[in-house]
Formats: sequence, C-alpha cells, structure tokens
Amino acid sequence: MQRLTGKAAFITGGGTGIGRACATLFAAEGAKVAIAARRRERLDATAKEIRASGGEALAIECDITSRTSVEQALQETEKRFGKLNIVVNNAGAVHVGSAEETSDEDWNRVISTNLTGTFLVSRAAVPVLRRASGGSIVNIGSYLGLVGLPQRAAYAASKGGVTMLTKAMALDHAHENIRVNCICPALVETELARGAWERMPDPAAYRKFRESQIPIGRIGRPEDVAQLSLFLASDESSWLTGVAIPLDGGITAG
Repeated sequence: MQRLTGKAAFITGGGTGIGRACATLFAAEGAKVAIAARRRERLDATAKEIRASGGEALAIECDITSRTSVEQALQETEKRFGKLNIVVNNAGAVHVGSAEETSDEDWNRVISTNLTGTFLVSRAAVPVLRRASGGSIVNIGSYLGLVGLPQRAAYAASKGGVTMLTKAMALDHAHENIRVNCICPALVETELARGAWERMPDPAAYRKFRESQIPIGRIGRPEDVAQLSLFLASDESSWLTGVAIPLDGGITAG
C-alpha cells in the first residue's frame, strides 16, 4: 500500500522547489494534493504533471500573508477532497544582510512570509484537521532557526520563530491527534536559493564555499526534504511531534 493512501494534503509554495518535490512525491504515495502559491503558471504545471501520472491535484492561487486568502484556500481544499490530513508550510522568502543592512520593507517581507504565513496557514488548518480526527502539520524551517549565520538577520529571526511556533502548537494540539513538526534544512538547491547566491559577486565561488561547509560535501536537493516530509506526514511518525529536525548534511553536528 502507498504510504499516504486515503489522505489529502495542502502544500504552500507547491509550484517549485521543495513544495513541488513534496507534491509530486505525496501524490505518488497516494495522497490527493492541493498546491498553493501566488504564481498560477507554476502551480498549473505541477498539477498537470501529477494528473498525468495518475494522481489528483488541485492548484490554488493563495497569498499566505493574507488571512482571507489562506482561509479560502483551505476551504476550497476541504470542499474538493472532503477532508484535510496533511499541511506542509513550505512557502518562503530570503534576505541577505545584517540587521543594520535590513530595511523595514525587507524585514516585514521576510517575517510576513516565513513566520506570519506559517502561522496563518497553521491556525486556519487546525479546525479542518480536527474535523478529520487529526493530522500532521510539517513546517519547512531552516537550520538557521537553530543556529546563527552572518548576514541572515531577518531570515534567521523568521525561521527561529517557525521552530518555536512548531513546538508551541505541538503541545497545544497533541491531545487532538494533530502533530506539528519542523524540518530544518541547510542550503537546498531551489529557485529561491539560486536567486540568492547568483546575486553574489562570484556565484560559482560562493557555491563552492557553501559546499565546503557541509560535511557530506553537497548542497541539499528538494527531494531530500520531500522524503523527510513524507515520513512526517505519514502514520509512520505517529508518535513524533514538536521536533525540529536538522536536515543539513551534518553542519549542526559539530
């Protein structure tokens, strides 16, 4: 039997990168998948790919920084699939800079996407998951929600908030069989990450430097995160809640 047979999932940032990898893997494992993001074209392409492989997918335009947009997206998901069992909070934003170098606008953009967006989706999902007799929320945080790094003031602050939101919500909802866990990846080769390092003076040298910091010796792949997300979404992790798991090639081991 497939690992997510009979389950329905809602994945933010589902058109590209980690979200897309989660969506295609979850569908291959039997889940009905709703993918949400602001860019319709990427969503439609991912949904089309899932359907072509025999899966069921729903593409929803959604701004996770808007309570109204989030609530409408979750209502649409429940109406289409009849229930919701899994939420993956993956949509994110990044900013490179110290606190002094971070403008109010950049701070607000990163916090509203990474932290407030995760909060809005999770809060709205709780009653929907409750109606399904429980479920799993998987937050895609960052290893910078566990440790610091120069030039990441806003990003680290936002992901640190995601780590602690995960733990607080896990305790609040464990009695309802709603599990909340967080994956904390290091650098993963996504469109968002490539966009950040391509703005560096020497992108190739920067990539080589970042690889040298990882004991395993390579940058992460979206599929690495999707596989751990699958475990956390499935019943295989039914006794696991409130954890922030480093997925970083060994960076935080030392």
